[in-house]
Order: sequence, then structure tokens, then C-alpha cells
Amino acid sequence: MKILALDSSGLVASVAVMEDDILTAEYNIQHKKTHSQTLLPMMDEIRKMINLDVASLDAVALAAGPGSFTGLRIGSATAKGLGLALDIPLVEVPTLEGLAYNIYGFRDYVCPMMDARRGQVYTGIYKFEKEGSGAGYQLVTVKGQCAMPIEEIVGILNEMGHEVIFLGDGVPVFQEKLANLMKVGYSFAPAHMNRQRAASIAALGGVYYRLGKKVSSQDHVPIYLRSSQAERERKEREEKQGSK
Repeated sequence: MKILALDSSGLVASVAVMEDDILTAEYNIQHKKTHSQTLLPMMDEIRKMINLDVASLDAVALAAGPGSFTGLRIGSATAKGLGLALDIPLVEVPTLEGLAYNIYGFRDYVCPMMDARRGQVYTGIYKFEKEGSGAGYQLVTVKGQCAMPIEEIVGILNEMGHEVIFLGDGVPVFQEKLANLMKVGYSFAPAHMNRQRAASIAALGGVYYRLGKKVSSQDHVPIYLRSSQAERERKEREEKQGSK
């Protein structure tokens, strides 16, 4: 099984290739350029470096959302184009699940959070459960990904009463609030684990592929969780006009 994985859901652009559970390439960048400038050149560089025959791919895994609206659309369009051209399925990995998978095997709760603006985060709560003696770990969803105020997710974690590790680009934005609000033990993931990585999308995508969780390119739709700013502003204008 050979999977090409993409993640352009946040600040990081990331591409990876995994073959039979071996990560053969990964390319990550977070430096000023937009994903429309970086994603395709990164894919091409990986293709050349590992002599990848794209016709040999079995699937494209992608961070399906939530995240940056523009970033999700770029990743979605790229994955759909490859899927259609190669006649292979897509594996949709929810962004927060992919982030949580960075901390594979962590003994306590994992809480990824992305800055969703307006005082909110895209977040969820996850844990890893041992599948059996000598086996690996299964990612278990405690609270599915959602958009909510930082105070609300902290309240949930405090009520649960277990230690938690935070990661994602929402951490530096809300780090001070976390320090003031958290009543249970917590820590922050280190630099090599705290942002989106296509390697995690590939690894979790491989698990989902074996479980049959795949879609056709035509059926893929990004997971936005909430309306874009333009859509919200249009709705507000329409509501004001309707009230006159």
C-alpha cells in the first residue's frame, strides 16, 4: 500500500509518502508563502527525490478539515485532481485527529487546538488505548472536533480531571488563558510534534484505508465546521436588510 498524504489545513504546508507503513518522505514548511505557492512544488520535489511513480499510488490521504478555508480548498483541489487523474480513492482524515496522532501512545488526554479566530478554537479531546499485548494503540475520540470558545473546552477538561497535553497553533494564542483557567495538570507538545504533519495524516490514513474509510474524488467535501467570514458577513447583511 502506497499513500501520498497532504496537509494544508493550517500554517504548515506538509507532504508525505508512506509505503507499507514505512515513511519514505516528508516535506514540511512554515515560512511566509501561501500553500498555493508551496504545495505542488513540494510534491514535485518529493516525487523526484524518491523516484515516485504516481501511477503506483493506492490513495491520497488529506487533512479534511477544519482549518483555514483557503488552505482546505487548496488541499482539497489538489487531492481531488490527483484522485481523478489516477482513479484512486481519497482518505479523509479529520484535521484534529491527525494532529492528535502526532502524540501517538501518550498515556493521558490529547487536546489539539487551532486558532479559529474570534476567541474560538477548533479542538477535540482524544486518547490512545492499547489494542492488546504486543499490539499498537488505537486513537479514541473522547470529544469530537468542534469550534468553541477556549473557556468552554477548558471547562470540559477541568471537569474530566485528567492530565492533558496541548498542541496546535492555538496554543501560543491562548497560552496565557490556559495558565489562568486550567485546574488539572497539563503540558505542551514539543516543536517537532506541535503542528500539522503529513506523516501523521499518512499513518492514520493508512489505518482508515484498511478499515475501508475512503471516498471517491467526486464525493470529497472539506469539513469546515462553521461558515467562512464572507458567508457570515453576507448573512448579517441579509438579516439587517430583512429587519428593515
